[in-house]
Amino acid sequence: MRGKVLVAMSGGVDSSVAAAVLKEQGYDVVGVTMRFGSYGGGELPIDARPTCCTLEGVEDAKRVASKLGIPHYVLNFEEIFEEEIVRYFCEEYSRGRTPNPCIICNERLKFGKLLRIALGLGADYVATGHYARVEFDEQTGRYLLKKGIDPEKDQSYALFSLGQDQLRHILLPLGHLRKSEVRRIAEKLGLKTARKAESQDLCFIPDGDHIRFLRERLGERIKPGPIITTDGRVVGEHPGIQFFTVGQRKGLRVALGRPMYVVRIDPERNALIIGTREELMVKEFTVSGLNLISVPSIERPMRVTIKVRYRDPGRPGWVEQIDEGRARVIYDEPHGAVTPGQAAVFYDGDVVVGGGWID
Repeated sequence: MRGKVLVAMSGGVDSSVAAAVLKEQGYDVVGVTMRFGSYGGGELPIDARPTCCTLEGVEDAKRVASKLGIPHYVLNFEEIFEEEIVRYFCEEYSRGRTPNPCIICNERLKFGKLLRIALGLGADYVATGHYARVEFDEQTGRYLLKKGIDPEKDQSYALFSLGQDQLRHILLPLGHLRKSEVRRIAEKLGLKTARKAESQDLCFIPDGDHIRFLRERLGERIKPGPIITTDGRVVGEHPGIQFFTVGQRKGLRVALGRPMYVVRIDPERNALIIGTREELMVKEFTVSGLNLISVPSIERPMRVTIKVRYRDPGRPGWVEQIDEGRARVIYDEPHGAVTPGQAAVFYDGDVVVGGGWID
């Protein structure tokens, strides 16, 4: 055996194949499914995409584990999920920021609590079905996080906040595979999940209606307020800042003769600041919660490719470290999708240099 590994199995095809590949490679594989609780509300359409870690997901994971001949366990993560993910999601919107719960879930749950449980039980690794690669650099003595080879599925962006102590205990067996190959492996093995649809991003909002979810969670904390132009004119009223994000155009319900966008959210005044596309563009911004992976620090401005969204193709620029936890990011050309609360991740080719949370 090459070591014992706990595979986080959501009940989808990716984690199913991750378990199968690791078993084939000679690891002692144990499947685990994290139950995050039930966050319902609303009627789901018949063709709705599945969500991970539901009861259906648990059953699918159990069937796959049985097919592979590996043990499978279900862990109750409901309390920590509520505290670390759901509460964070709601509070960030109330602060005028746009949350990214998947990154927090990876850091604090999958490669946080689950990893601690795994090590406590004598396992060597935790594995998931993420499309990314972890490699050890002999020259620097650091673990590297790299893009997955499938550009359409690369998930390295969502793993930027992991530290060296986490990366040394992580296996990502799908990083060298394309999605089409993963499907073929699952079909060849006769896995129930082979043709299962992709799960939606927010597993705790199964109907996709985050506005309804926020209304239920925040209640009277959501209050209407003014919509103000960048030159100080009040031009309308919004139903609650929690329902908007920087860069948003839809739902403003103001007619000023030209397209207007949310360029800033002011939680102290409970106000939306709107402006033109040109006023939305950003050349320079700062990030906090800086996490560096490929290097211990950035001694001088570093040339990087910057991604500020999961689907962002990346744009060239520079990153300059301000102090231990902050950095300044400078684009070559202004960009309009820089949203407080989202992650900015820096790449050197396929290698994740690091990243931080946009201020």
